[in-house]
Amino acid sequence: MGNDVKGALGIALLMTCAQAHAADGEAPAEGAAQGAIVVLGQGLPPPPATPAYGTEVLDRRSLVTEPSGRVENALATIAGFQQFRRSDSRSANPSAQGMTLRALGGNASSRALLLLDGVPQADPFFGYIPFTALVPERLGAIRVTRGGGVGAFGAGAVAGTVEMMSADRAQLPPYEASAFLGSRDAQEASATLSPDIGAGFLSLSGRWERGDGFWTTPHTLRVAASVPARYRDWSTSLRAVAPVGRHGEIQARLALFRDNRTLRFAGADSSSEGEDASIRYVGRGRWQVDALAYVQARNFTNITVSSTSYRPVLNQRDTPATGLGGKLELRPPVGGGHVLRIGADTRIVSGTMLEDALDATGRVTARRRAFGRQLMAGLFVEDDWTLGRLTLTGGARVDRWTIRRASFFEQSGAGVTTIDDHFPDRRGWESSFRAGALWQASPAIALRAAGYTGFRLPTLNELYRGFTVFPVRTDANPALKPEKLKGVEAGVDLTPAPGLRLAATAFYNRLDDAIANVTLPPPATNVRQRRNVDAIVAKGVELSAEGDLGRVHLAASYAYAHGKVRAAGGLDGQAPAQSPRHMASGAMGWAPVEGSDLGLRLRYVGPQYEDDLGENRMSDAFTVDGHAQWPLARGVSLVGRVENLFDARVVTRQVGADIDLGLPRTLWLGIRITG
Repeated sequence: MGNDVKGALGIALLMTCAQAHAADGEAPAEGAAQGAIVVLGQGLPPPPATPAYGTEVLDRRSLVTEPSGRVENALATIAGFQQFRRSDSRSANPSAQGMTLRALGGNASSRALLLLDGVPQADPFFGYIPFTALVPERLGAIRVTRGGGVGAFGAGAVAGTVEMMSADRAQLPPYEASAFLGSRDAQEASATLSPDIGAGFLSLSGRWERGDGFWTTPHTLRVAASVPARYRDWSTSLRAVAPVGRHGEIQARLALFRDNRTLRFAGADSSSEGEDASIRYVGRGRWQVDALAYVQARNFTNITVSSTSYRPVLNQRDTPATGLGGKLELRPPVGGGHVLRIGADTRIVSGTMLEDALDATGRVTARRRAFGRQLMAGLFVEDDWTLGRLTLTGGARVDRWTIRRASFFEQSGAGVTTIDDHFPDRRGWESSFRAGALWQASPAIALRAAGYTGFRLPTLNELYRGFTVFPVRTDANPALKPEKLKGVEAGVDLTPAPGLRLAATAFYNRLDDAIANVTLPPPATNVRQRRNVDAIVAKGVELSAEGDLGRVHLAASYAYAHGKVRAAGGLDGQAPAQSPRHMASGAMGWAPVEGSDLGLRLRYVGPQYEDDLGENRMSDAFTVDGHAQWPLARGVSLVGRVENLFDARVVTRQVGADIDLGLPRTLWLGIRITG
């Protein structure tokens, strides 16, 4: 599969470069001739009613000055964004890096849809996000929509949508590179080369990092087998953009990554890797077009070490998965203040799990294999209608989904078949709707309201793969149903002065048939199973403020989300697992001279429960990070970064007295070169 991906996109990249040279002498597009500026490398502009759904935007400056250098921590500056655990991609198990918004957590699969240039980034088998492959320097901006339903994004956006846009030609310097040394022998190096090729451009980027890691196990709980959370990963991306004709462009992308981590105990190693390819046509003529096709090949391995014998007990040796898909969106010139979007999208995923259970001597006691295939295909239509100061929006989509050829096989170490389950094929239709209004009451006041629905299909991991984080075992459930969202929200955006923006949103979201890790009653001990609970209901408010005061930039964000589980028995009324009620962040940036940047990031996460029964409460955490860049010479800057400045104690996992800790104070010093 990997060679097919490389070969397919290699041809696409060559065609794109050829188009760039062919277009070098062409006349400018009609829009450009009239004075419009078209920047290569962008998608179609967002429709006019996008703000009706309460979006937040992280610009390129916010991304490249993130003190950790990690995109997931940049996203955490938007209050309400969270991963399944509080750890970032240096010390979390990759399969736990799902993301969600608005206190709709509870399991490790992503309830928010993450797109990079329109391509879904979640792992086809697990649903986690490979954050180490998403490097801030490669991005131009991130637009986050909390809630909002599925609309034209695609299925899976029950908690919201995170749209990442690659840096365009205007944002990319011809070359840039950086190298850092950090605490605990951490090292990080990255470089990007972005030359013009004819009328287009090429951007080749690579990043490598490693670290001896920090102790996630508190000193009092360490044993001889305990080790720091070591990590080593690399990623590379090749993107080519070229104009086609007078109004269009081709964007082709190839990305490769590999990530290795060791967590808690010696030998508890995990790895993830991927090869992604996509090709996209963006047409900006009278009929605007966004056509996309992509292919993904991913894999994951993990060794589970017992917390009592400290020996490997499970070797998940191979989890190959593929994702294939595409999208076609048309915007016909209907006029009359309308922006009409019609289109279709599809995603096909398949995955295999191969794992071996081991005894204390390392002998294989069982071999297991699981397989499944999913298809999701949808049609959508959405219209934004501008009537003076009022903009109305409404949309609908219908999706067909299937789960096919699912099976689970197990045999003993002696080769005797003990389980050979073949699950019946499943299929269904889902309809989703959303509508909103945006009223510009005055130049300084905008009022908005929206209602929406959406759904998420359970991942192959949730359906067919169990896992163990000692001492708790969580079983899969092949009978899981899709999650279904209903939500409403209303808000106000204020711009009382140039460069100052204030926003407030009140929301109510109900996720029916929410998938949760449910603790089983006795005689089971430390056993959970993924199950559909009746619902998770979350209601709350989100506040944000942002100000540009010359060379000073200020930002603040706060989210209050009161989440409750609706279910029979002891779960009813419980807070959803891994869902803090309060989250807040603040940021300050100051550029005293040209090429400099001094900044602080503050983040608060309220208490949250590890489990569904509310028995393991993790305390709140407040951290302060910093970033300083100072020019030394033309194009050369000295950069210092600090994470967790005051060395706050951050609990990331808790089962009784057994806990894991997050990143301690970490210092970085390096050089950045920009051409």
